[in-house]
Amino acid sequence: MEADMKYKCLIFDLDGTLVNSIHALTYCTNLSLEKFGLGPLTEEQMMTIVGDGYKMQMKRSLAACGDTDEAHYEAILPVYMEIFGKYCNYEMHPYDGIVELTSKAKELGLKIAVVSNKPDAQAKKTVEYVFGAGYFDTVIGEQEGVPKKPDPSGALKAAKICGADPSECLYFGDTNTDMKTGKNAKMTTVGVLWGFRGREELAAFQPEFLLEKPLDILTEIEK
Repeated sequence: MEADMKYKCLIFDLDGTLVNSIHALTYCTNLSLEKFGLGPLTEEQMMTIVGDGYKMQMKRSLAACGDTDEAHYEAILPVYMEIFGKYCNYEMHPYDGIVELTSKAKELGLKIAVVSNKPDAQAKKTVEYVFGAGYFDTVIGEQEGVPKKPDPSGALKAAKICGADPSECLYFGDTNTDMKTGKNAKMTTVGVLWGFRGREELAAFQPEFLLEKPLDILTEIEK
């Protein structure tokens, strides 16, 4: 059945696309800021801060607290990584419909992959915690030799591992960084509206699809 299908691989961003991780990201950020006498930030603030890797996340978090001291930025990074290593799955759960979508994709013989700007070890830990070991065909987080999104390297690496040409891939994400990633990888780009950003931000990059719910894409992948 797969050989006759338009798409062979679904590639997903992690935070804000597969899983609602804003509780964990906010919790770990605020614990880190607290050690510097700063914060707390709200989950609504964090939704505009995350998405471009933990270093940018902490730089923006400090700035949101009015702290632009470079020494504080350098000092808070290892603090955050230690805390995040312990609590990266705090109150973590998949969005409604994600398990059904990914299960259906697997049933149809499609490959499924994750490409995240989360550090690779934590990305793999989160995916295994939420979905179980080996559920996805590959999980690629921030790592040496793979530039962060919106560079397409991670998405292209995932496609190659899954044996798919970029034109045979759907790339799903919830931020402008993800929309740029999908376009840069020359994949069919899918903006998801259940994540951290709104329709206006995603629509500006003209994704091929904007989804209100995960299962809305089923008619397309079943072609």
